[in-house]
Amino acid sequence: MPTKHHPHRGSMQFWPRARSSKHCARVKSWNRSKDNKVEGFLGYKVGMTHVLFKEKNSKSPRKDMEVFCPCTVIECPPMKVYSIRFYKNTGDGRKVVSEIFSKKVDKELSRKIQPSKKDNKDPEDFDYMRLVVYTQPKLLGIGKKKPDMIEVAVSDDVEYAKSFLDKEIKISDVHKEGTFVDIHGVTTGKGFAGTVKRYGVKIMSHKAEKTKRGIGSMGAWTTKKVTYTVAQPGKMGYHLRTEYNKLCIKLGDKPEEINPKGGFVRYGLVKNDYILLEGSVIGPRKRPITITSAIRTKIKAQPKEITYVSLESKQR
Repeated sequence: MPTKHHPHRGSMQFWPRARSSKHCARVKSWNRSKDNKVEGFLGYKVGMTHVLFKEKNSKSPRKDMEVFCPCTVIECPPMKVYSIRFYKNTGDGRKVVSEIFSKKVDKELSRKIQPSKKDNKDPEDFDYMRLVVYTQPKLLGIGKKKPDMIEVAVSDDVEYAKSFLDKEIKISDVHKEGTFVDIHGVTTGKGFAGTVKRYGVKIMSHKAEKTKRGIGSMGAWTTKKVTYTVAQPGKMGYHLRTEYNKLCIKLGDKPEEINPKGGFVRYGLVKNDYILLEGSVIGPRKRPITITSAIRTKIKAQPKEITYVSLESKQR
């Protein structure tokens, strides 16, 4: 009989499937804006709701009609700046050459790191700089006190960066309504999983020699080696992922406009500034989400005229 074609089962788009080392997502690529601005913000995922908006696209068959749109709510309490960090590219990689620390830091920051007591140092020679910022989860009301810290890109204007020391950064200072943003986060951890759930391996017949929910062979005999492409059981989820070009539908500072009856499931009521993003967002509730300026946009985003926001209870 002819040999049956059997392609590899399971996506190899992300390989190796390593679990994230940190709870907050790191960002390697930043948008290089010519204007003075901070390129990222850290918020906390609340849950999902839905809105209705008027379609303004003249080429759409739903022109001037109300369109249903599911969206994700991310609560964004103000961030504070811990330091301004200056980097220099060397033959051994990038190195910190100078750092300017804030004189006023929250006492909750000691749960994360030991705040530095060094004197502020002006930079001498550097290639780029980053703002080291931390969140204020004590304002959320979710039972968390330990702040989350990340580095965010900022324009290479030292005086502009110094203006954020001892001050708060709001989400409205970083992002605007009707623009595209990129989402960086850590997906939901699902624990130990088998090959069927992890890779989509076909379940074998009940007459199989060894197992049904497993693979038939781990490879040839002669090489005495199992390749990395063979589907095997292991820990699944908790991966660092990036979603590009998520539309910012709404930025608001009045939580009563989106809080449903009884609050969001497994989260509660939103108490601070928030952002509504079109569609779903990776990760579970209360997971920190890094929101950065989009770096792959080819079209211009169109602002949405929201006519209705669901305030019905999300409890089942």
